[in-house]
Amino acid sequence: MPIRIPRHLPAAQLLEKENIFVMDDERAITQDIRPLNIVILNLMPEKQKTEAHLLRLLGNSPLQVNITFLKTVTYEAKNVSASHMREFYTDFSSIRHRRFDGMIITGAPIEHFDFEDVQYWTEITDMMNWAEEHVTSILHICWGAQAALYHHYGITKFPLQEKCSGIFHHRIYHGENPIKLLRGFDDEFIAPHSRYTNISEEEVLQHSELKLVASSKEAGPFLIMDKDGKHIMATGHLEYDTHTLQEEYERDLNRGLNVRLPAHYFPNNNPNERPINRWRSHAHLLFSNWLNYYVYQETPYVWE
Repeated sequence: MPIRIPRHLPAAQLLEKENIFVMDDERAITQDIRPLNIVILNLMPEKQKTEAHLLRLLGNSPLQVNITFLKTVTYEAKNVSASHMREFYTDFSSIRHRRFDGMIITGAPIEHFDFEDVQYWTEITDMMNWAEEHVTSILHICWGAQAALYHHYGITKFPLQEKCSGIFHHRIYHGENPIKLLRGFDDEFIAPHSRYTNISEEEVLQHSELKLVASSKEAGPFLIMDKDGKHIMATGHLEYDTHTLQEEYERDLNRGLNVRLPAHYFPNNNPNERPINRWRSHAHLLFSNWLNYYVYQETPYVWE
């Protein structure tokens, strides 16, 4: 699926080097097909890295995807240039009249705050309520997943004694006949996690509107969805690059934080050895399955 993005977006050059099919606006308008329109609310501090993480995975199937990056107005990003935000991001007021086939709400490093104390919580909940009527399927990641579980289903997060960081084994819940989201997945797979909070697996299992899709004995619930695929919550980060956890670990050390090595991540548990990416194939599968089965197959050809 070629991704339609602005020609000068910094991630474009990186993705082209990786043979990810990137299409600029001029070429896109020559294709007589109905593209998927995906809006990404990017709350991560390092915007450009997250852009590359997500676009890499959205560009791996045969249809055209139009990407719109969304920003908050009640909080101004500090780790990216103002010119980048002006050129490539828009605010909610500019798109709230539109309908989108899919939406991604990313994580954010604000887990130590109660949801209502987050500076842009009112703005985020306004977007989540809007998406109920204007988006076919929403993929929520990490803090975005916890925010959706709290806002839509009343399931709250709780603090961990130490950061959950590393690569953890997961099993498909009741995996003899896995749902379409995990079609092609191995019975057991690994995925990165990076957070200071968690949610109760028991609360998820007891909620009549939710399905637990995959879980880890060490990291807890990972993939959760509602019954019709409108909301898909991923508490971890399958989209992470090989070195993302390493970069976060080194950043935390430089800040003077007392953090452990990411679990099961560095070979021989040695931070001087190069990490090995063992989750890439499942990351591509998850995003391809979401786009195919919950966006493309479900969205109307013409929004009324």
